[in-house]
Amino acid sequence: MTPTDDGTSAGPPAEGRRSRLLAPLRQEGAKGVLIAMVSTLVVAAAIVYLVTSSPYWPDVKESFFNWTQFRDSFPDILEAFRRNILWFMIAEPIILAWALLLAILRSLRGPVFFPLRLLATIYVDLFRGVPTLLVVYLLGFGVPTLGIPGLPTQSAFWGMVGLILGYSAYVAEVYRAGIESVHPSQTAAARALGLSRWRTLQHVVIPQAVRRVIPPLMNDFLALQKDTALIAVVAGTLPEAFTMSQIFQQGNFNFTPILGAALCFLIITIPLTIFTDWLLERQRRQRMASV
Repeated sequence: MTPTDDGTSAGPPAEGRRSRLLAPLRQEGAKGVLIAMVSTLVVAAAIVYLVTSSPYWPDVKESFFNWTQFRDSFPDILEAFRRNILWFMIAEPIILAWALLLAILRSLRGPVFFPLRLLATIYVDLFRGVPTLLVVYLLGFGVPTLGIPGLPTQSAFWGMVGLILGYSAYVAEVYRAGIESVHPSQTAAARALGLSRWRTLQHVVIPQAVRRVIPPLMNDFLALQKDTALIAVVAGTLPEAFTMSQIFQQGNFNFTPILGAALCFLIITIPLTIFTDWLLERQRRQRMASV
């Protein structure tokens, strides 16, 4: 207790009181973490026991978890996975730019922009309504057979175009949600300062919208990285990770190479997932701090 000028006690320091108040919460949090770890280990052990004690586990182990098959096939699968990464790196910036343009067109106001809004809306609804695999299949096999002079004839190229068209529709809606989340007062203030409609979008609305939708965009990019395997449907002469794993599987009648291809995608997607969760948590903390 700290004495005051009038001889009374002022009570413990603020830091001491805060520590005593937070101590039970810390103990409760540590106890919760311990319980979560124990329960997770118990569930994992139960699943492992259930699987390994099944009657046909030896056959499954031989067909899906054969170390010799994995060792022989994984280097070639990993080499082919470089093509998946290349397709992803090419498609991603195109999707970002094209989807942003679609979102802007859908956000334009006024009757003069109605034709542009209508075309953008039809595009987004069409490609969101059709499975991406069908788009890749139709473009990959359909366009090269037309024989139009000047157009590429590689099926892999048109498969990537189908992937870009499909994902642009989804990403455009993410952008549009970000644009509409910007308060109208921001636009009104910018116009009052003399900025044109385009300058307002360029310098006020779009920067705020993009910052707000970065975590959802990361989720779309995770899905895009995985769906590069869809191009293998039309790019038979350019084997990527999944196609290469199928070649080994069909040659050895063993499914272990398929798990090797899955491991290649996990090497990329798990770090991106952790990074996306970190971005979402940071965004949540920033919103809480601004309240």
